[in-house]
Order: sequence, then C-alpha cells, then structure tokens
Amino acid sequence: MYQQSYDPLGNVFLSTLAAAIPILVLLYFIALHRHRDAQGNVHLGISAPYAALFGVIAAFLVSCLIFKMPVGSATSAFALGTLSGFLGIIWIILAAMFLYTMSVVTGKFEVVKESIVHISFDRRLQCVLIAFSFGAIIEGTSGFGTPVAIAGAVMVGLGFKPFQSAVLNLLANTAPVAWGAIGTPIVTLAAVSGLDQVTLSAMAGRQLPFVSILVPFWLVATFVKMEGGTWKQVFEVWPAALCAGLSFAIMQFLASGTNAFHLMTDVVSGVFSVICTALFLRFVWHPKTRFLLRSEREALEKSGKSTATATTDTSEWKYRFSTKETIHAWMPWVILILCCALWGMPEFKKYLNNLFSGVTFATTFLGSPFAGTLSLPAWDMPSLHNLVQRMPPVAAINAKPEAAKFIINWVSAAGTGVFVAAILSGLVLKMSAAQWKEALGRTLQRMKIPVLVICQVLGLGFLTRYAGMDAVLGLAFTGAGFMYPFFAAYLGWLGVFLTGSDTASNALFGSLQRITAQQLNLNPILIVATNSTGGVMGKMIDAQSIMVACAACYDDPKERSHALGPIFRTVFWHSIAGAAVIGVIALLQAYVFPGMIPIPPVGK
Repeated sequence: MYQQSYDPLGNVFLSTLAAAIPILVLLYFIALHRHRDAQGNVHLGISAPYAALFGVIAAFLVSCLIFKMPVGSATSAFALGTLSGFLGIIWIILAAMFLYTMSVVTGKFEVVKESIVHISFDRRLQCVLIAFSFGAIIEGTSGFGTPVAIAGAVMVGLGFKPFQSAVLNLLANTAPVAWGAIGTPIVTLAAVSGLDQVTLSAMAGRQLPFVSILVPFWLVATFVKMEGGTWKQVFEVWPAALCAGLSFAIMQFLASGTNAFHLMTDVVSGVFSVICTALFLRFVWHPKTRFLLRSEREALEKSGKSTATATTDTSEWKYRFSTKETIHAWMPWVILILCCALWGMPEFKKYLNNLFSGVTFATTFLGSPFAGTLSLPAWDMPSLHNLVQRMPPVAAINAKPEAAKFIINWVSAAGTGVFVAAILSGLVLKMSAAQWKEALGRTLQRMKIPVLVICQVLGLGFLTRYAGMDAVLGLAFTGAGFMYPFFAAYLGWLGVFLTGSDTASNALFGSLQRITAQQLNLNPILIVATNSTGGVMGKMIDAQSIMVACAACYDDPKERSHALGPIFRTVFWHSIAGAAVIGVIALLQAYVFPGMIPIPPVGK
C-alpha cells in the first residue's frame, strides 16, 4: 500500500516546490524556453509533443524519487490517465472533428458559414455569436474541448486568423464549462463531495451568470485590439454584446436551479442566447458601421475603395441559398445536439451500459483482473488499484484506498454519441465513398499530434494525482484562512490546469474543498461549487484545450505544433484574471451576500 505523504521533504515549502516541478517544467518548455530555428530566429517555447514529454519525465522523477511512489504504480497511473483520456476526451474530439470535416468535404459548411454571416455582417458580433453562444451549445452537449474545436474551425472558415480564432474560443469557453457534457462536472462534484447535486448546480448558477454577462464584452475587446481597432469600436456594439450575455446569464440562472433542466443548462442557455441575439440584431438594433478584419480593410484600401463605405454597404451580401438548403446544411449540428443530449441522459446511459450484459467474461491482463460485460468491461490497473491511499487532511481517517479501474464504457461514452451523430450526418448528407475516405483521412492527419500531446498531459495529470502531488499543491491554498473563498477558486483553477477537465478537477479537489470549508466554518455548498466555477477559468490554459484549438484552427502541421506556446502566453493572464473574478464573487457571497447561497433540501 502506497500511503501518500504531503510533506516528503520534512519542510512544507520545499515539498510544495517539489510537487510543482512537473508543472513548472511543462510551462517552461511550452512558453518560456528560448531557441533558434534554422534561419536563426529566436522563439519562445518548443514543439508541443517534446514539451509534454519533458513534463512527463519530470513527473516520474519527482513521484518516484521524492514522493517514493513505486515505479510500477507510477507507470500504471500514467497508463490509466492515457487510456482514460483517449476514451473520455480524445474519442469525443476525434468524432467531432470528423463530423466537421464531413461538412467541409460535402460543401455544406459554406452554407453554414453564409447563414451565420447573414445574422450579422459585423466581425465583432460574429465572434460573440459563434465563440460564445454557439460554443456554449456544443459545450453543453459534448464538452472536453469540442466547442473550441468546432467553433474555432467555423471562425477560421469565415476568414479569422488561426491564432485569433484559437484565442477567442478559449476565452469564450469559460462560463459554460461547469455544465459541460450534459452537466458531467456538477454530477461528479456532487458524487465526491456528498452534497446535493441540484443545490451545487444552483450555487454555480449564482456565480457564473456575472461572468456570462462579462464574456461577450471581453471577447469583443480582445478581438478589436488584435485587429488594431480602438476602444470606441469596442463599445459600438455594447447593446448586442449585452443582449447575448444577459440572455445567456438569465437562462443560466433559471435553468441551473431546476430538477428538470440543471444538467442541460448550457444547451438551453446557448440556444436562448442565439435566438435572442439574432432577433435583436434583425428587428431591434444593429451597429451603424461594420467592423472588418485588418486584411479586409487593407484589401479595400489597395483597391481604392473607402472602408467607410464598405462598412455600411452590405448590398453585395445577398443570401444565395434556399431555406431547404440551409436546413439541410445545419442538420449535422442538429443531429449532434440531439445525440449528445440522448447520450447524456442517465437512464439512457444505464440502458447502454447494460446493452450486452448477457455476454460476460473474466480473465487477467498483465497479472490484473480484466472482467465484466461486453458493454462495460473493466481492467484493474496493475500495481495501482486499491494500492494507493489518501491521508488526512485530504481524506478522512482510514479512507478507502483509491480505486484505479479502466472502465471501458465504449457504448455509453459521450464520444460514441458524437461518432453516431457523425455517421448519421454522413448518411443525411448522402456522402460518396470517396468523401467518406477523404473526411476520415483529413481528420486523422489533423489530429495525430494533438492526440499524442493530450495523452501525455493526461497521463501526467493522473500520475500527479496518485502520487499525491496534486494534494500537496492544494493544501498550500488551505492556509488562507479568512481569504479561503477567494483561493478556493484558484484551487479549482489549478485542478483544471493539471487535468484539463473541470470534471477531473472536481473529482480531484471536491472532497478537500468540503473538508476545508468545515474546518474554517464556511458554507460547504459555496466552497465546493467554487471549485467548479473557479476551475472553468483554468480551461483556457490547459494543454489539452490549447492543442485541440491548434488542431482545429491550423492547417499547417508545423504551425500547429508550435502554436501552443504563443497561445498559452496570450491567454494566461486572462485566465488568472478570470479566476480572480470568481474568487471575489465567492468572497462577497461568503461574507456580504450569504443569502445568495441556496439551501439544500432537508436531509441532503
């Protein structure tokens, strides 16, 4: 039995520093390492697969040499992270990119693009509609980086630069994350903390709406400054930005506290935001001038045309497609939403997990049991399953050893739902055999490097978890005393950065947050929910999300591999600031507005 030690060096500061080494190594090689290319140009950061590899090596050295974790257990933990990541995250992203590529190959994506453009010709509002409102719908259905991939690809298709599209979609994919993949983070948080699920969802729904109102303005400001615009041009579209954010926030607040819709909060909020914003722009208000991309403005100037005239004249933008063609082009996305919603239903998941329950087997693999049903086989990870024990104060005294099973829920996995949506979409689009082949080939070619990086980083995250390094870093926040509600947000933020998932962060720190809240006489509902809401701000800087953004936005493999560092450096301070906003909200709710904290049902 490997019992985790939270002070292996006998000095809290040194032990915390040692636990941070894998993260610091990863960050250094992603964003800070200086090197020269063949032409002698200096760059910061190295190729993503190598940066991830150095982080993994550091994690193995620290876990085995300093934390005294057995080498076999460390290897098994890394393998579990890689395997779980493939089924839980990579499978979703591969299927979603496959569906997107189908739309491109069949030419239907051109119809989708033009239908979006005709909601608003203004580039600022396209950012809001696609990255924020549409992205939230995709986050609610599938999560795990999928909205960054799909919405990012849509924006590149509309003419936005790859770097720009990646950054904007990472910023936008924040406020909806707590209810991603049909509320998976909230479900996980309730399970590990023992608190009521709907109450935790309602608490998150009383924190994140403030951010939801802010994000559209945040997006517009970031985009306009990237394009060399002015603050005046940022505030020219404030009515539409407010409409998009406020409509989303209101529905987010209302849906999150209901038994019927709390797991579908993102979907209903995103759909409501798209409808409200589209109707507002069509019948109520539209900006007097049309903001163009820098490249579009430069092209007009070279041709001798006035950019002022071009921004007001949209007569050349006649819609070329019929209603029937438009509906047909959007069918893959409708099918995606329906399939993900179906796969997210607990009863349907249960049905799928029992689909082949009559076919059972029991064998061993690498000396460990590998058994179950055909629809739900499970492998006890060798040298790891029930051989790692968390210790106080992270866990209760005599806590059960940590389970380490690779449960292959291949039928009920969210990625399977996305893959089914892709297959159905191909049939609806009447794709030829050549188009099927082209779509599959382009998807695999585009995703091979991101898959490698994601597997490495997820393996690193699981290794730090089972070694106890994550707990050492988490405990560093618990000495904040009165300020703990503020730092509870950063603990969730750290968890998402480490694992790449708000769900995994909640599994990691949900119990610790409740224990700390009880020790400090703070409301556990507030503190535990803040782990998830603070965690959403770490989503934009985790390596998996950035690599997904790179895969979707960059066509050139070399550019794709080297884009991680620049993107990370750009969004890092946005992430820090976003977590601080959540921390301040949590502080105010803890001490100034405690009435905002929902009361759980009696007995829960």
